[in-house]
Amino acid sequence: MSQSGRVADIERELVTALKTGTVILGTRKTLKLLKLGKVKAVIVAANAPPEVKRDILYYAKLGNIPVYIYPGTSVELGAVCGKPFTVMSLAIIDPGSSRIVDLVKELSVVEVKG
Repeated sequence: MSQSGRVADIERELVTALKTGTVILGTRKTLKLLKLGKVKAVIVAANAPPEVKRDILYYAKLGNIPVYIYPGTSVELGAVCGKPFTVMSLAIIDPGSSRIVDLVKELSVVEVKG
């Protein structure tokens, strides 16, 4: 499947997760929940500062949590989430009726065991 098809799938499943599950927006909260191991998957905007990506990838790797680098900007990720502000990163706590966690695992930049 093409990259744009994958992005469209992620966006569609993210909208479903936002409606039917529990998704936490924001880097500080995402990192806090990652450290506590309460996250099923993480999505980070491509234009997030390198130290943000590094911290998220580090804690995700410790907990075997998949991370997807969203190819758009934080403004575009915010728009996908239906928010009038930038979203640099978000944590999926409960995917609801979406397949977002499976898609993120498939496209993850972190090696996920199991």
